[in-house]
Amino acid sequence: MEHLVRRRYWWFTFSILVILPGLYMLFLHPLVTTGRFTIGLRPSIDFAGGALWELRFPETAPERLSTDRIAAAFAAAGFENALVQLSPTQIDGKAVAAALVRTRPLSESDPNTEIDAVMKALSTEFGNVSRERLESVGPTVSAESTRSAIIAVLGASLIILLYLTWAFRKAPHPVRYGVCAIIAMLHDVLVVLGIAAVLGATIGLEVDALFLTALLTTLSFSVHDTIVVFDRIRENLLNRHPAETFDDIVNHSLVQTLPRSINTQLTTFFTLTALLLFGGDTIRNFVLMLLIGLISGTYSSIFNAAQLLVVWEHREWRHWFKRGRRDETAPAM
Repeated sequence: MEHLVRRRYWWFTFSILVILPGLYMLFLHPLVTTGRFTIGLRPSIDFAGGALWELRFPETAPERLSTDRIAAAFAAAGFENALVQLSPTQIDGKAVAAALVRTRPLSESDPNTEIDAVMKALSTEFGNVSRERLESVGPTVSAESTRSAIIAVLGASLIILLYLTWAFRKAPHPVRYGVCAIIAMLHDVLVVLGIAAVLGATIGLEVDALFLTALLTTLSFSVHDTIVVFDRIRENLLNRHPAETFDDIVNHSLVQTLPRSINTQLTTFFTLTALLLFGGDTIRNFVLMLLIGLISGTYSSIFNAAQLLVVWEHREWRHWFKRGRRDETAPAM
Protein backbone atom coordinates (compact mmCIF):
# COMPACT_ATOMS: atom_id res chain seq x y z
CA MET A 1 0.00 0.00 0.00
CA GLU A 2 1.15 3.53 -0.72
CA HIS A 3 2.96 5.27 2.09
CA LEU A 4 0.12 6.95 4.00
CA VAL A 5 2.42 8.91 6.29
CA ARG A 6 4.18 10.70 3.45
CA ARG A 7 0.87 12.28 2.44
CA ARG A 8 0.00 13.45 5.95
CA TYR A 9 -0.36 17.08 4.90
CA TRP A 10 -2.93 16.03 2.33
CA TRP A 11 -5.00 14.50 5.14
CA PHE A 12 -4.55 17.59 7.32
CA THR A 13 -5.61 19.83 4.44
CA PHE A 14 -8.74 17.77 3.83
CA SER A 15 -9.68 18.02 7.53
CA ILE A 16 -9.20 21.80 7.47
CA LEU A 17 -11.35 22.12 4.35
CA VAL A 18 -14.13 20.17 6.08
CA ILE A 19 -13.91 22.10 9.35
CA LEU A 20 -13.58 25.68 8.05
CA PRO A 21 -17.12 26.06 6.60
CA GLY A 22 -18.53 24.73 9.85
CA LEU A 23 -16.45 27.13 11.92
CA TYR A 24 -17.71 30.00 9.79
CA MET A 25 -21.34 28.96 10.26
CA LEU A 26 -20.77 28.41 13.98
CA PHE A 27 -19.12 31.71 14.85
CA LEU A 28 -18.77 34.22 12.01
CA HIS A 29 -22.09 33.82 10.18
CA PRO A 30 -24.22 34.67 13.27
CA LEU A 31 -21.99 37.69 13.93
CA VAL A 32 -22.42 38.92 10.35
CA THR A 33 -26.20 38.40 10.25
CA THR A 34 -27.14 39.51 13.78
CA GLY A 35 -24.28 41.79 14.75
CA ARG A 36 -23.71 39.93 18.02
CA PHE A 37 -21.65 36.91 18.99
CA THR A 38 -23.73 33.74 19.27
CA ILE A 39 -23.32 30.08 18.40
CA GLY A 40 -24.78 29.29 14.99
CA LEU A 41 -26.83 26.25 15.98
CA ARG A 42 -30.62 26.15 15.76
CA PRO A 43 -31.86 25.11 19.23
CA SER A 44 -34.96 22.96 19.40
CA ILE A 45 -37.60 23.30 22.10
CA ASP A 46 -35.49 20.95 24.23
CA PHE A 47 -33.11 23.89 24.68
CA ALA A 48 -35.38 26.87 24.12
CA GLY A 49 -38.58 25.74 25.84
CA GLY A 50 -42.00 25.94 24.22
CA ALA A 51 -45.64 24.99 24.66
CA LEU A 52 -47.16 21.69 25.78
CA TRP A 53 -50.50 20.67 24.26
CA GLU A 54 -52.63 17.87 25.69
CA LEU A 55 -55.19 16.77 23.12
CA ARG A 56 -58.07 14.30 23.09
CA PHE A 57 -59.30 12.80 19.83
CA PRO A 58 -62.75 11.47 18.88
CA GLU A 59 -63.56 7.76 18.92
CA THR A 60 -63.31 7.54 15.13
CA ALA A 61 -59.76 8.95 15.08
CA PRO A 62 -57.57 6.05 16.36
CA GLU A 63 -57.75 4.12 13.10
CA ARG A 64 -55.95 6.95 11.27
CA LEU A 65 -54.12 8.50 14.21
CA SER A 66 -50.31 8.72 13.97
CA THR A 67 -47.56 10.99 15.23
CA ASP A 68 -46.63 12.01 11.68
CA ARG A 69 -50.18 13.09 10.82
CA ILE A 70 -50.53 15.06 14.04
CA ALA A 71 -47.17 16.77 13.43
CA ALA A 72 -48.27 17.56 9.86
CA ALA A 73 -51.43 19.23 11.16
CA PHE A 74 -49.38 21.38 13.51
CA ALA A 75 -46.98 22.23 10.68
CA ALA A 76 -49.91 23.36 8.55
CA ALA A 77 -50.84 25.76 11.34
CA GLY A 78 -47.31 27.21 11.52
CA PHE A 79 -45.76 24.98 14.21
CA GLU A 80 -42.95 23.13 12.49
CA ASN A 81 -41.01 20.28 14.13
CA ALA A 82 -43.67 19.51 16.72
CA LEU A 83 -42.75 16.60 18.99
CA VAL A 84 -45.74 14.26 19.29
CA GLN A 85 -46.25 11.51 21.84
CA LEU A 86 -49.38 9.39 21.71
CA SER A 87 -50.73 8.77 25.23
CA PRO A 88 -53.96 6.80 25.19
CA THR A 89 -55.93 7.00 28.43
CA GLN A 90 -59.10 5.52 29.88
CA ILE A 91 -62.15 7.50 30.99
CA ASP A 92 -64.95 5.61 32.74
CA GLY A 93 -63.33 2.37 31.65
CA LYS A 94 -63.33 3.41 28.02
CA ALA A 95 -60.17 3.85 25.93
CA VAL A 96 -59.67 7.38 24.68
CA ALA A 97 -57.09 8.46 22.11
CA ALA A 98 -54.91 11.28 23.42
CA ALA A 99 -51.59 12.91 22.62
CA LEU A 100 -49.01 15.21 24.16
CA VAL A 101 -47.48 17.65 21.68
CA ARG A 102 -44.51 19.88 22.35
CA THR A 103 -44.10 22.93 20.10
CA ARG A 104 -42.38 26.27 19.97
CA PRO A 105 -43.76 28.99 22.27
CA LEU A 106 -46.98 30.72 21.33
CA SER A 107 -46.83 34.22 19.94
CA GLU A 108 -46.94 36.81 22.72
CA SER A 109 -48.81 39.31 20.55
CA ASP A 110 -51.66 37.08 19.35
CA PRO A 111 -51.64 33.58 20.89
CA ASN A 112 -55.38 32.99 20.38
CA THR A 113 -55.04 33.18 16.60
CA GLU A 114 -52.34 30.49 16.64
CA ILE A 115 -54.39 28.30 18.97
CA ASP A 116 -57.43 28.60 16.71
CA ALA A 117 -55.33 27.75 13.65
CA VAL A 118 -53.99 24.59 15.31
CA MET A 119 -57.40 23.40 16.49
CA LYS A 120 -58.89 24.06 13.07
CA ALA A 121 -56.14 22.04 11.35
CA LEU A 122 -56.56 19.18 13.83
CA SER A 123 -60.35 19.15 13.48
CA THR A 124 -60.08 19.12 9.70
CA GLU A 125 -57.82 16.10 9.86
CA PHE A 126 -59.29 14.10 12.75
CA GLY A 127 -62.73 15.47 13.49
CA ASN A 128 -63.80 16.95 16.82
CA VAL A 129 -60.50 17.33 18.71
CA SER A 130 -60.60 18.82 22.20
CA ARG A 131 -57.78 20.68 23.91
CA GLU A 132 -57.45 19.45 27.49
CA ARG A 133 -54.42 21.46 28.49
CA LEU A 134 -52.06 24.06 27.06
CA GLU A 135 -49.18 25.43 29.08
CA SER A 136 -45.79 26.97 28.68
CA VAL A 137 -42.90 24.64 29.46
CA GLY A 138 -39.24 25.29 30.13
CA PRO A 139 -36.35 23.71 28.27
CA THR A 140 -35.69 20.06 29.17
CA VAL A 141 -31.99 20.58 28.47
CA SER A 142 -31.08 23.56 30.60
CA ALA A 143 -27.96 25.67 30.41
CA GLU A 144 -26.80 23.94 33.58
CA SER A 145 -27.09 20.52 31.90
CA THR A 146 -25.12 21.79 28.91
CA ARG A 147 -22.41 23.16 31.20
CA SER A 148 -22.31 19.83 33.03
CA ALA A 149 -21.84 18.01 29.71
CA ILE A 150 -18.96 20.33 28.77
CA ILE A 151 -17.34 19.78 32.16
CA ALA A 152 -17.78 16.03 31.74
CA VAL A 153 -16.07 16.16 28.34
CA LEU A 154 -13.16 18.16 29.75
CA GLY A 155 -12.87 15.75 32.66
CA ALA A 156 -13.00 12.76 30.32
CA SER A 157 -10.28 14.36 28.16
CA LEU A 158 -8.03 14.70 31.19
CA ILE A 159 -8.66 11.09 32.19
CA ILE A 160 -7.98 9.92 28.63
CA LEU A 161 -4.70 11.86 28.64
CA LEU A 162 -3.61 10.32 31.95
CA TYR A 163 -4.76 6.83 31.00
CA LEU A 164 -3.03 6.79 27.60
CA THR A 165 0.13 8.19 29.16
CA TRP A 166 0.09 5.31 31.62
CA ALA A 167 -0.98 2.66 29.08
CA PHE A 168 1.80 3.64 26.66
CA ARG A 169 4.42 4.19 29.35
CA LYS A 170 6.76 1.60 27.77
CA ALA A 171 6.74 3.43 24.46
CA PRO A 172 8.92 6.51 23.89
CA HIS A 173 7.22 9.79 24.86
CA PRO A 174 3.93 8.28 26.13
CA VAL A 175 2.26 11.66 26.76
CA ARG A 176 2.17 12.28 23.01
CA TYR A 177 -0.38 9.52 22.52
CA GLY A 178 -2.84 11.11 24.90
CA VAL A 179 -2.43 14.60 23.44
CA CYS A 180 -2.82 13.39 19.84
CA ALA A 181 -5.92 11.38 20.77
CA ILE A 182 -7.51 14.47 22.32
CA ILE A 183 -6.66 16.59 19.26
CA ALA A 184 -8.31 13.99 17.02
CA MET A 185 -11.33 13.97 19.35
CA LEU A 186 -11.55 17.76 19.12
CA HIS A 187 -11.44 17.44 15.33
CA ASP A 188 -14.48 15.15 15.39
CA VAL A 189 -16.42 17.47 17.70
CA LEU A 190 -15.78 20.40 15.36
CA VAL A 191 -16.85 18.34 12.35
CA VAL A 192 -20.16 17.35 13.95
CA LEU A 193 -20.87 20.84 15.31
CA GLY A 194 -19.90 22.48 12.03
CA ILE A 195 -22.04 20.22 9.87
CA ALA A 196 -24.96 20.71 12.28
CA ALA A 197 -24.53 24.49 11.91
CA VAL A 198 -24.41 24.25 8.11
CA LEU A 199 -27.49 22.00 7.99
CA GLY A 200 -29.27 24.29 10.43
CA ALA A 201 -28.72 27.27 8.15
CA THR A 202 -29.63 25.40 4.95
CA ILE A 203 -32.38 22.89 5.80
CA GLY A 204 -33.35 24.04 9.30
CA LEU A 205 -31.85 21.15 11.29
CA GLU A 206 -32.36 21.75 15.02
CA VAL A 207 -30.19 20.49 17.85
CA ASP A 208 -31.95 18.79 20.73
CA ALA A 209 -31.19 16.46 23.63
CA LEU A 210 -30.48 13.59 21.22
CA PHE A 211 -27.94 15.77 19.40
CA LEU A 212 -26.04 16.16 22.66
CA THR A 213 -26.13 12.38 23.05
CA ALA A 214 -24.82 11.91 19.50
CA LEU A 215 -22.00 14.36 20.14
CA LEU A 216 -20.87 12.52 23.27
CA THR A 217 -21.13 9.18 21.46
CA THR A 218 -18.89 10.56 18.72
CA LEU A 219 -16.16 10.99 21.31
CA SER A 220 -16.29 7.28 22.10
CA PHE A 221 -16.08 6.40 18.38
CA SER A 222 -13.03 8.62 18.01
CA VAL A 223 -11.09 7.50 21.08
CA HIS A 224 -11.87 3.80 20.62
CA ASP A 225 -10.47 3.63 17.10
CA THR A 226 -7.51 5.86 17.94
CA ILE A 227 -6.46 3.58 20.81
CA VAL A 228 -6.50 0.56 18.46
CA VAL A 229 -4.17 2.32 16.04
CA PHE A 230 -1.89 3.61 18.79
CA ASP A 231 -1.67 0.17 20.39
CA ARG A 232 -0.38 -1.33 17.16
CA ILE A 233 2.16 1.50 16.80
CA ARG A 234 3.38 0.81 20.34
CA GLU A 235 3.80 -2.93 19.65
CA ASN A 236 5.71 -2.28 16.46
CA LEU A 237 7.92 0.28 18.20
CA LEU A 238 8.83 -2.20 20.91
CA ASN A 239 9.75 -4.79 18.25
CA ARG A 240 11.29 -2.44 15.71
CA HIS A 241 14.21 -3.35 13.48
CA PRO A 242 17.28 -1.11 13.59
CA ALA A 243 16.79 0.04 9.98
CA GLU A 244 13.14 1.06 10.49
CA THR A 245 12.33 4.75 10.85
CA PHE A 246 9.48 6.07 12.94
CA ASP A 247 7.59 6.99 9.77
CA ASP A 248 7.88 3.41 8.48
CA ILE A 249 6.64 1.99 11.77
CA VAL A 250 3.60 4.28 11.87
CA ASN A 251 2.77 3.56 8.23
CA HIS A 252 3.14 -0.20 8.75
CA SER A 253 0.88 0.01 11.79
CA LEU A 254 -1.76 1.92 9.82
CA VAL A 255 -1.69 -0.66 7.03
CA GLN A 256 -2.16 -3.42 9.62
CA THR A 257 -5.08 -1.77 11.41
CA LEU A 258 -6.84 -0.18 8.42
CA PRO A 259 -8.84 -3.29 7.36
CA ARG A 260 -9.87 -3.96 10.96
CA SER A 261 -10.96 -0.37 11.52
CA ILE A 262 -12.98 -0.23 8.31
CA ASN A 263 -14.63 -3.62 8.83
CA THR A 264 -15.53 -2.86 12.43
CA GLN A 265 -17.01 0.54 11.67
CA LEU A 266 -18.87 -0.71 8.59
CA THR A 267 -21.08 -2.92 10.77
CA THR A 268 -22.15 0.14 12.75
CA PHE A 269 -22.43 2.18 9.57
CA PHE A 270 -24.88 -0.28 7.98
CA THR A 271 -27.01 -0.34 11.12
CA LEU A 272 -27.16 3.45 11.35
CA THR A 273 -27.91 3.74 7.65
CA ALA A 274 -30.88 1.39 8.04
CA LEU A 275 -32.13 3.47 10.97
CA LEU A 276 -31.66 6.66 8.96
CA LEU A 277 -33.74 5.31 6.07
CA PHE A 278 -36.44 3.45 7.99
CA GLY A 279 -36.28 4.68 11.60
CA GLY A 280 -38.74 7.55 11.29
CA ASP A 281 -38.50 11.31 11.67
CA THR A 282 -38.12 11.38 15.44
CA ILE A 283 -34.62 9.86 15.43
CA ARG A 284 -33.47 10.85 11.94
CA ASN A 285 -31.35 13.84 12.99
CA PHE A 286 -29.86 11.83 15.85
CA VAL A 287 -28.85 8.98 13.55
CA LEU A 288 -27.49 11.41 10.96
CA MET A 289 -25.20 13.01 13.53
CA LEU A 290 -24.07 9.57 14.70
CA LEU A 291 -23.19 8.65 11.12
CA ILE A 292 -21.18 11.82 10.66
CA GLY A 293 -19.41 11.23 13.96
CA LEU A 294 -18.65 7.61 13.06
CA ILE A 295 -17.11 8.56 9.71
CA SER A 296 -15.16 11.45 11.20
CA GLY A 297 -13.91 9.35 14.12
CA THR A 298 -12.68 6.59 11.82
CA TYR A 299 -10.95 9.11 9.55
CA SER A 300 -9.30 11.10 12.34
CA SER A 301 -7.85 8.06 14.11
CA ILE A 302 -6.03 6.94 10.95
CA PHE A 303 -5.32 10.13 9.04
CA ASN A 304 -4.97 12.66 11.85
CA ALA A 305 -4.03 11.16 15.22
CA ALA A 306 -1.35 8.80 13.92
CA GLN A 307 0.02 11.43 11.53
CA LEU A 308 0.31 13.93 14.38
CA LEU A 309 2.64 11.51 16.14
CA VAL A 310 4.97 11.73 13.13
CA VAL A 311 4.76 15.52 13.08
CA TRP A 312 5.60 15.61 16.79
CA GLU A 313 8.43 13.09 16.40
CA HIS A 314 10.17 15.31 13.85
CA ARG A 315 8.98 18.60 15.40
CA GLU A 316 7.95 19.70 11.96
CA TRP A 317 6.30 22.88 13.21
CA ARG A 318 9.78 24.42 13.37
CA HIS A 319 9.89 24.35 9.57
CA TRP A 320 6.29 25.29 8.73
CA PHE A 321 6.97 29.01 8.53
CA LYS A 322 10.36 28.64 6.88
CA ARG A 323 9.11 26.90 3.75
CA GLY A 324 9.31 29.02 0.66
CA ARG A 325 11.91 31.38 2.13
CA ARG A 326 15.01 31.86 0.07
CA ASP A 327 18.23 31.20 1.87
CA GLU A 328 19.74 34.64 2.40
CA THR A 329 23.24 33.22 2.25
CA ALA A 330 22.66 31.69 -1.15
CA PRO A 331 24.00 33.69 -4.13
CA ALA A 332 21.40 35.68 -6.04
CA MET A 333 20.54 34.35 -9.48
